[in-house]
Amino acid sequence: MDQVLLLSISYEPIKVIDWKRAVTMLFLGKVEVIEEYHTNIRSVSFTVKLPSVVRLLNSVKRNNKPVKFSRQNIYARDRYRCQYCGEKFQSEELTYDHVLPKSRGGRTEWANIVTCCIGCNRKKGGRTPGEASMRLIKKPVMPAWVPAIRITIGFRQIPQTWREYLYWNVELVE
Repeated sequence: MDQVLLLSISYEPIKVIDWKRAVTMLFLGKVEVIEEYHTNIRSVSFTVKLPSVVRLLNSVKRNNKPVKFSRQNIYARDRYRCQYCGEKFQSEELTYDHVLPKSRGGRTEWANIVTCCIGCNRKKGGRTPGEASMRLIKKPVMPAWVPAIRITIGFRQIPQTWREYLYWNVELVE
């Protein structure tokens, strides 16, 4: 019970933080306590309940930096779907593909990389999609957004007080 769920100002889960950081943020006036554990935190002059869920009081400003080019952001942009067969996969079952192969001058950049399953990657090989008689579902582009945060929490570890705040962007693993 030393972990605290941090919510955005709009009650969306952001991440899991250490209880000490949550208490520090509380005393700095950056968060409010939404849910508490039954455990107390004691000091010489006061006692408070250990926070379980806290919510930011101010919105977090997103900087306008370009989205970082990474394997996980490519998968998020393509929604974990192979851009040739259209099937959805777990990240361990995916790779990425150069639409114009590197051997032909294709660069490793947003506009030339797509999410691909291993089977389609083998089928395409070092050819273009047209040469391999494969159709690209969506043209690759640099996203203008930061991919959604994906929090993975072991099902048995989730405190009861968190369950109301965990929904579509959190993967529960049994």
